[in-house]
Amino acid sequence: MSEQGAPQAGTHAPNRAERGIERLIFNSRWLMAPFYLGLVVSLAVLLLKFGMLLWEFIVHAPGSKESDIILGVLSLIDVSLTGNLILIVVFSGYENFVSKIDPGGHPDWPDWMTKIQFGGLKQKLLASIVAISAIQVLKAFMNIDTVFEPNRLGWLVGVHLVFVISAFMLAISDRWSGDHGGE
Repeated sequence: MSEQGAPQAGTHAPNRAERGIERLIFNSRWLMAPFYLGLVVSLAVLLLKFGMLLWEFIVHAPGSKESDIILGVLSLIDVSLTGNLILIVVFSGYENFVSKIDPGGHPDWPDWMTKIQFGGLKQKLLASIVAISAIQVLKAFMNIDTVFEPNRLGWLVGVHLVFVISAFMLAISDRWSGDHGGE
């Protein structure tokens, strides 16, 4: 604004309709909140599945071969990593797109919970997906003596490589844009 109260050249004062539309668009972010609540429910379902896998693992462990024990542990890790992935999406998605989370009064909250940026979110998501796909490849490899399915193993390795290459390309892209972001 100039000294006389008139808008400066190149600026424009929004009218009432424009402000209303902007307010509606801004408040539409709250439509994402039920998605994140749904993911919290899916985390509870995943916990149920983890409990069932753990129980089955414990019951069958005494008579199992070493490779079966390793496969059981890998299955538990796989479900755990999927749970971590859900938490990353819930916390960072809510924080980045809906509303800030107030960590005040919660000294035990991890630092990342309210500090992850969108670029960091993409990297954490891809890293989790790479880890999950690596476990799937490892499980198939560990099971190669009992069931050898070359097509399935080829697809698993191929998809895993695509995830690895995608994560690498994203990291390079983020580094380049970070180094040259202001230019």
